Amino acid sequence: MFNLFNLLTESGDTTNGGGNATGSWIMVAILLVLLVAFMIYSNHAQKKRQKETQETLNALQPGNKVKTIGGICGIVVEVCEEDNTFVLETGTEKSGKSYIKFDKQAVYQTDAVAKKEEPKTEEKVEEKAEEKAE
Repeated sequence: MFNLFNLLTESGDTTNGGGNATGSWIMVAILLVLLVAFMIYSNHAQKKRQKETQETLNALQPGNKVKTIGGICGIVVEVCEEDNTFVLETGTEKSGKSYIKFDKQAVYQTDAVAKKEEPKTEEKVEEKAEEKAE
């Protein structure tokens, strides 16, 4: 990084006998502005991702299908908001069912958000059908 800074400052000094030194400082300022803009964008994207994750965890209810970060798949049987945990049912009647308690942060994938959004799409379809009927 230090070599890049030297190259930028030297390039301005050699072209017009030092008259272009402000040009090199403008280049450095542009790079700093781009760096700050990238950091702001990155922070915004991280907050958005965190918000989506929190919405997914809050939408978790009994009956949702879940895959944990450990790869265990099952159906949520019970959700405990106080402990921030849930009980997952795995297995089948034939092989035997197991119940495992997980922290909500262990959720990797779930259909909770998809189920939450389904009524909205159905309402939109019904509204469009009513508009066409009129």
